[in-house]
Amino acid sequence: RSPQDTSTAIEPDAEGMLLNSIFTTVAPSVVHIKVTQQLSQLDLPSELPFPEAPDEFFRQGEGSGFVLDKNGYIITNYHVVRNSERLEVTFFDGITARAEVIGGDPDSDLAVIRVAVDSSVLKPVILGDSDQVFIGQRAVAIGNPFGQTWTLTTGVVSAVGRTMRSGTSQFSIPEMIQTDAAINPGNSGGPLLDTEGRVVGVNTMILSQSRSSAGVGFAVPVNIVKQIAPSLIEIGHYSYPWLGIS
Repeated sequence: RSPQDTSTAIEPDAEGMLLNSIFTTVAPSVVHIKVTQQLSQLDLPSELPFPEAPDEFFRQGEGSGFVLDKNGYIITNYHVVRNSERLEVTFFDGITARAEVIGGDPDSDLAVIRVAVDSSVLKPVILGDSDQVFIGQRAVAIGNPFGQTWTLTTGVVSAVGRTMRSGTSQFSIPEMIQTDAAINPGNSGGPLLDTEGRVVGVNTMILSQSRSSAGVGFAVPVNIVKQIAPSLIEIGHYSYPWLGIS
């Protein structure tokens, strides 16, 4: 009598396969941005390590972005490219190109940059609807934290409708999406995605005393991108209607 076969089939990791599919689809649309920024005298330390200081100081930085369309326009954060002297964009397939800032809006912390590359290199994202985002929804971030290129992190939407002070202006950004998907320095400007691989936000800031992910990250909703990006492309800035008292 042959022994009974008690082996069981291994079930495929459905969620892992889904996340891999999202990454495979969207990663070619995400870029790594290297920035050379000029520092003003106010940004410099009070005591410099050398007696004769040069007239100009520069700092290297990095961030993330995503391809908006086949014309070479890329969305990122304003604070990533602010005061930039040189921008270098690297695509998922290793192609690197110089970029220029087309426009920026410090009030929403959004910017548009542009690269001149063959259209075959450009893989535009699909924009979702941030008004449909709900608490508990799966959230996926792709970016370049601490220079670790094309890193995927996952979590959920922890809250919606947050109002956070923009770090680049006196105004606040409304309707921000809060997520516990790990967001760290270098993720700024990268996409926050839903399970369909659609962009629902632009990863922008974290609340953390250590400057590392504490599970409280915030993304600018993509509907603000839809509102502001066309104006940044056309005239380089966005004019807000507002009413105030002074």
